[in-house]
Formats: sequence, C-alpha cells, structure tokens
Amino acid sequence: MELSELAARYDQRLRVDDYEDAATNGVQVGPADREVERAAFAVDAAVATIEDAVEWGADVLVTHHGVVWGGIDSVTGREYDRVAPLVDGDCALYSAHLPLDGHPELGNAARLADVLGLENRAPFGEHAGEHLGTRGTAPGGYAADGLEDLLAEELDPEGGVQVLDFGPQELEDVAVLTGSGADWLREAEAAGVDALVTGEGKHKLYHEAREAGVSVFLAGHYATETEGVRALQAVAADWGLETTFVDHPTGL
Repeated sequence: MELSELAARYDQRLRVDDYEDAATNGVQVGPADREVERAAFAVDAAVATIEDAVEWGADVLVTHHGVVWGGIDSVTGREYDRVAPLVDGDCALYSAHLPLDGHPELGNAARLADVLGLENRAPFGEHAGEHLGTRGTAPGGYAADGLEDLLAEELDPEGGVQVLDFGPQELEDVAVLTGSGADWLREAEAAGVDALVTGEGKHKLYHEAREAGVSVFLAGHYATETEGVRALQAVAADWGLETTFVDHPTGL
C-alpha cells in the first residue's frame, strides 16, 4: 500500500484530528506515494531507532514519539541528525502521540489496563476534551507489593517499579495513564481511585500522593508506552505488511 493509505487508515482508527497535541500526528517525513511493504515500529524516533529501521530495510518507521514537536523552524542540529538518515535510507516516518495514549483498544493505557485485568472501565485523564487514560476496578483488588510485582514481571522496566504506597491496603479502583501521567493525580484523587499507574513522576508527586491518599506506581515512561506501538504493529501485520519492533529501552 502507499504511505498515504497507511496514514489515512491509522489517522481514522486513532482519530488523530480530534486531539490537541504538541506533537504532529500523522506522516512527519516521506512522500505520500511512497510504497510501503515493510514497517518498523518503535517508541521513539531517535537516531538509534531510525538507523536500525533503515538497516532492516523499513519503508516506514511508526513511532509514539516522533521528531516534530510544535513544528520545525529549521532542519539543523539534532533535527537534521534524525531526519537525514530517514531521507538517505528512503524511510518514511509516521507518528501518533496523544491519540495512541488514549485509544480505548489500541492505546497505551488500554493495553496496560488489560495487563492489570481492569473491569468496568471509564475514561480518565482529560485533556482538551479528550481522555488519555482509563480507570477501572481490579477484581479482588491488589496489595501494593502484588501490583508492583505484576508490573515488574509484565513490563520489565530497566529501572524497576517505584511505589509511593499511600493508598488503602487493598487497591481496587485503579487509574492508568502512561508516560508522564502523574500530572493527572488531582483527577485521580477526585475520582476516588486507590492507585494511579503511570510512567514517571516529578519530585512534588511524593507529597501530593501522600496528601491525596493515593498509591502511585511509576513503572517507567518507556516501559508503559511500548504496548500501544506493538498494537499498531499487529494492525499493520493484519494489513499484510512485514513488520518488526525496534526495542531501545531508555531505563526512564
């Protein structure tokens, strides 16, 4: 299929036009009539992942974090270092940021909620009229160490899982917002959840979580945002494309 068709299919499935995003969602590099037979997938569009995708012979690299954030004034420095190997390697770039976080089936939060076995789900993490996460109930609940062990086993984050254990003894109502989702702690508190599962947090999160009485699980920005990209890979495979996942954990 042509790049324009691949992009149109993903754009429609992910509803990219409905999200207000600092990132440019959709095709960031490449001609619309580029023929696509081999697609590589990665969390980040960085020199390391781009070079691996080109070496594999990818016609397109599909990522969660792309190279265009708020537009590009000039293609120099780091921007040039990332765009040049795409152009030289005749490899297009498609990226989906917030639309991939919030999709109720393919999204990072939804896929992590699947891992946790959450039921009775509802949207969580409001941003400009859309939601970037999900919340639900864990049948039987989790003890803090049990939820920590499950996240460590399923996600295998290089830096381990950090826990701010300030919630009740039994964690039943759980909110999930991957990556930098700790910014939605107030919404988690207002929703009355017992725990928030996300990727990373800032220093102030400790006292905020303690005062809110919410346990927070920091399982790594990278580790919590791989499953959405893998879901897009599975979709592309269903379309008949040859695919590969380029894994470059950051430990963060």
